[in-house]
Amino acid sequence: MVKRVRVVRMSVEQPLWRALTAYRVLTMLYAVLLAAFARHDYERPWIAIAFLSLMAVWTLATLPKVSGAAACTRRFLGADLGIALIGIVVTPLADFQAQHVDGPTLPSIWTAGSVLAFAIKGGWRWAGFASSLVAVANLIERGEPSRDTLHNVMLVWVASIAIGYVVEVARASERTLARALEIEAATRERERLARDIHDGVLQVLAMVQRRGAAIGGEAAELGRMAGEQEVALRTLVSSGLVPPTRLSEDASEGAVVRTVETDEDEQDDGGETDLRALLAPHAGSRTSFAEPGAPVLLPSAAATELAAAVGAALDNVRVHAGEGAQAWILLEDWPDEVVVTVRDDGPGIPEGRLAQAEGEGRLGVALSIRGRLRDLGGTAELISVPGQGTEVELKVPKVSRGKAGSVR
Repeated sequence: MVKRVRVVRMSVEQPLWRALTAYRVLTMLYAVLLAAFARHDYERPWIAIAFLSLMAVWTLATLPKVSGAAACTRRFLGADLGIALIGIVVTPLADFQAQHVDGPTLPSIWTAGSVLAFAIKGGWRWAGFASSLVAVANLIERGEPSRDTLHNVMLVWVASIAIGYVVEVARASERTLARALEIEAATRERERLARDIHDGVLQVLAMVQRRGAAIGGEAAELGRMAGEQEVALRTLVSSGLVPPTRLSEDASEGAVVRTVETDEDEQDDGGETDLRALLAPHAGSRTSFAEPGAPVLLPSAAATELAAAVGAALDNVRVHAGEGAQAWILLEDWPDEVVVTVRDDGPGIPEGRLAQAEGEGRLGVALSIRGRLRDLGGTAELISVPGQGTEVELKVPKVSRGKAGSVR
C-alpha cells in the first residue's frame, strides 16, 4: 500500500483581496456618478473629466494587481496612491468652491482603496504611512483644517490601521496553524513508519535473538548482536525524530498549507475487500476463527490495515502468552461498523506493563494496533485480567470518521 502526501493551500487573507477588488470598482463608479450629477458645479469640468477617466482606466487595468499579495507590488502601491493624492490636490482646480465647502474630492472614497491595499499588503505600519499622506493631501486641498476634514482623515487613518493590524494577526495565526499541521503530518508519518518497522524488522531481530540464544555457539553471538540492534532501532523509533519540511515557510507567503495523506492504491481501484479472506489465514491448530458466514466488505485499504492490526495482536499472543496459548478471532458485521475481537487464554498483562513497554520503545500495542485503528477512525480497546488472558476489541466504522476515532 503506497502513501503519498497531497498539499492543500488555504488562506484567510485572500478574501480581503477579493473584497478590495470589488471595493475599487464600486467606488470608482460612485466617484464618476457623483461627478456627473455635480457637473454644473465645476468651473473647469475638463479637469474632472480627465482625472476621472484616468482613474477609471487605471482601476480596470490594474484589477489583477489587487488579486493577491504577490501581484500587489510596492511600485504599484506607490503609483496607485499617487493617483489618489493627485486627484485630491487637483480638486480645487476643477471646482473653485471646493476649498470653502466641505464637499467630496474628485476620487471621493476611492482613495480609501489605495490605503487599504497598503494595509493588506504590509500591515498597520504601511497603512499608517499611506493614510498620513492622504491626510496631508486633504489638508492641502482644503487650505485650512475643518471639523469635517479632520473627521474624515481620522476615520481613514483609524480604519486602515485597524485593518492592517487584523491582517498581521491573521498571518501570525496562519503560521501557527501551518506549524501545527506540519507537526501533525510528521507525527502521522513517523507512526506509520514505526508500525512498518515493528511489524517487520523488529520482529525479525527479536526472533533472531531468541533463536540464537537457544542454538548457542556462534549463533548466540549473532543473536546478541541482533538484540543490540533491536534495542537501538526501538530507541530511534520512539525518539520522535522527524525530517523538517517547508510547510511553515509556505505559510509565510499568505497560505496555510495542509497535508493530506491519500492511498494511491485506494484511489486507483476504489474497491472493497472481504475481510474474512484476510483473517482466515490466521486460523490454525491454536487459533480459532469465527465469522458471520456472509461477506464482510470494507474499503481495501481499511480492510488491509484492520487485518494487520489483528496480526499484530496475534503476534503479541505468540510472544507474550507462550507457544501453547490458545487464541480466538471473532468477526462481527454490524450495520454501521465492523468489530473484530482477539482473545487468548494466556497469563494476561500486569497493570502498568503497557505503559512501561511503550517507554522502552516496544510500540506493538501503541502503534501496530491502536495507531492503525486511530487512523481508520475506529477504536481499539484492550481488556486484560492477570491469570485470565487478554481480549482486544477492534471497531472500524463502515463510513469513515477520518481521525475522529478515539483510542482507549
